[in-house]
Amino acid sequence: MKQQYYIVDVFTESTFDGAQIAVFPFADELKQDQMQLLARELNLSDTVFIKKSDKENVTRKISVYSPTEEIDFAGPPIIASAHVLASIGEIKLEDKYTDVVFEENVGAIDVSISQKEGKPGLIQFEIKSQPVIDHYVPMENDLADMLCLDESEVEKLKYQTMLVSDNKPYLIIPLRTFDAVRKAKFNYAAWSQSVAPICMAKDMLLFSTQSDTPTSNFHSRLVGPDIGVHEDPPIASAIPAFTGYLCAHDNLAKGRHTFVIDRGMNSTRKSVLSIEMDNSETKENSIRVGGPAVMVGEGNMFV
Repeated sequence: MKQQYYIVDVFTESTFDGAQIAVFPFADELKQDQMQLLARELNLSDTVFIKKSDKENVTRKISVYSPTEEIDFAGPPIIASAHVLASIGEIKLEDKYTDVVFEENVGAIDVSISQKEGKPGLIQFEIKSQPVIDHYVPMENDLADMLCLDESEVEKLKYQTMLVSDNKPYLIIPLRTFDAVRKAKFNYAAWSQSVAPICMAKDMLLFSTQSDTPTSNFHSRLVGPDIGVHEDPPIASAIPAFTGYLCAHDNLAKGRHTFVIDRGMNSTRKSVLSIEMDNSETKENSIRVGGPAVMVGEGNMFV
């Protein structure tokens, strides 16, 4: 059986940048084990398989796989799926904005596709978040040791380190400078001897209010025991946790907020994400994540 696929770079307007996603737009006949095999063969951070849905008001069902397992939620595959389907005519772009609904394992996700001269432009998806915040985290000196940094490089005043869970737990660590985020190196020995393993969060989201991208409010990077020293993985799946983290600070006013967060450098695939969030009086936050995408290549796999 021949399966067509596309390679899409997400959260960038330039090819060979951003988050690299493989998209199989006609995956109806593929079984779970076949999808996992294809994802392992391509060996990208995320591979998405699109199937028709028999549910009313659902445009497509999408399944996301890493090379080793199925993933319940991932942000870049949503944008990559919308970009591909609109580019090949499976989604008609007849108005300035076209609204569709994708179903992931976590439920239905609203997606809005803007058009630019008949082609997909900025794509935005909306999710609801109910983050759980925990302040039981390692001390600043332990955090610094875990990241091979000086304790003075860990931010303590405007932002504090927190454990935030939203489908997946993240230890979110504020650093004072862009350089600190870039030079941090995960120290497994220090991590294993701290209270961090008890927190059940293997991924640590580092961020700073400094960035080398003028339009960005934050620069970020994921590190952890399962992330290679030279890897700089996509951060979109951590955005629900990060927005919950921001809302947990008393100095953030209630209401709607917008910001831009980036990850990576030119050598590690730069991504720029536009975020809109509602800091409400309830425990549930509404989040809209947006960005452009570009098609890089296409091919066929044989199953």
